[in-house]
Amino acid sequence: MPPPFLRLHDRDNVVTALTALARGDEVEGVRVRAPIPAGHKLAVRPMAAGDPVVKYANVIAVATQAIAAGDHVHVHNAAMPETLGPRHANGAVPTAGPPAEARTFQGIQRAAGRVATRNYVGVITTVNCSATVARAIAERFRGPALERWPGVDGVVPLTHAYGCAMGRDSEGIRTLRRTLAGYARHPNFAGVLLLGLGCESNELSALVEACADVPHLRSMDVQSTGGTIETIEAGSRAVAELLDIAAGAQRTPQPISHLSLGLQCGGSDAFSGVTANPALGVAADLLVSHGATVILSETPEVYGAEHLLKARAVSPEVAATLDRRIAWWTRHAAADGGTLNDNPSAGNIAGGITTILEKSLGAVAKGGASPLTAVIEYAEPLPRHGLVFMDSPGYDPMSATGQVASGANLIAFTTGRGSTFGCKPAPSLKLATNSDLYRRMRDDIDVNCGDILEDGVSVAAKGREVFEALIALASGEPSASERLGFGDAEFTPWVPGVIT
Repeated sequence: MPPPFLRLHDRDNVVTALTALARGDEVEGVRVRAPIPAGHKLAVRPMAAGDPVVKYANVIAVATQAIAAGDHVHVHNAAMPETLGPRHANGAVPTAGPPAEARTFQGIQRAAGRVATRNYVGVITTVNCSATVARAIAERFRGPALERWPGVDGVVPLTHAYGCAMGRDSEGIRTLRRTLAGYARHPNFAGVLLLGLGCESNELSALVEACADVPHLRSMDVQSTGGTIETIEAGSRAVAELLDIAAGAQRTPQPISHLSLGLQCGGSDAFSGVTANPALGVAADLLVSHGATVILSETPEVYGAEHLLKARAVSPEVAATLDRRIAWWTRHAAADGGTLNDNPSAGNIAGGITTILEKSLGAVAKGGASPLTAVIEYAEPLPRHGLVFMDSPGYDPMSATGQVASGANLIAFTTGRGSTFGCKPAPSLKLATNSDLYRRMRDDIDVNCGDILEDGVSVAAKGREVFEALIALASGEPSASERLGFGDAEFTPWVPGVIT
């Protein structure tokens, strides 16, 4: 039977309870002084007020009062340091060399050498005012109606809340247009219909121009086409033409270098940083060793752990770019009277996470140990292979939307509290950090990483399992969220700036 606690590093002065600990239990020769919920931290050495709380061999908090060995360590007696001074970095683990075997997946070859993992047709709106029409068009091709086009995964309406009452050259409109264009050119769309209202700030003509390299593109607006009914009819005819094109697609063996994986975590708990996230990091490194691209994001959630990423940057400029994005988010939070220190949610705290430092150190583990090759803006096209950091909010659907716009054709999502996240057009693989969650939400989860704790499965072995699951997903095997039909509603563009 595995021990009821987990020590992550010899330097740590806390351990994590794997099961609930009762007053009087003994851990590493220390008597437990108060009940400790599973996932929460137990002090194994005494700390004075102001002393660092150390986990992952890094400072995650400071004691706000004297803490005795055996005490529960959490928000009642620990908090963020007032300043972030030097913190120990373990250094990047050497990445694996070239793989002994060149692996492939069953992908769909598109124009310009791009490769798809799914075969959809998209209906993308310029503005919220055309959203209902877009959904009505897509609805005509659901269920039995799609059977006329075998091999097509569906018609996806991508609607959003923006597109008007914005400056025509504002940061918000540029970011929105970059996101929409990224989806339009995504290889998982065999063809796309762009749909506007006709008088919006995010002009249809400008978006069409931004999508000049999209081979199978149609566009129309409701006002010029003659209103709702006429547009639904004309849009349905256009989508049917695109479905005819999509139906000709075939899957063939493709190099793994054509995969781009977006890394996400949501509903994190104290086990995220010791099971699912490190296992996903192993899978990420395996993908990079095959020439693939891996995208780490959620800038506010790497705050306090950015030193680990900067130590792996391929150049000083890459490290400096990450610093600039962290500084932007610090100012952005302050302008609204907040701080990045406030990031852990109520669910995170209930799960045992005390500060953003603790959350960030676990979150960064998703990125494995590969060199950081680039830092890009939200929804910016991927510039190169390897590990790339894309700037984004920490809100999962918003961050994943940017990753897909940048070119991610797969998403991997770890969760400890539970998530129902789905994604289209890029399929999403969900990983549970603990077996209890896996059993409770079996229909929503693809991979259980709780056996790392329960059964002694190594992180490396679980990472290989995740790697194989991603190859199967890329080859067409449906994910849990796809079997449930989820993913239409999670398209959530980040639109910074002023709505007037």
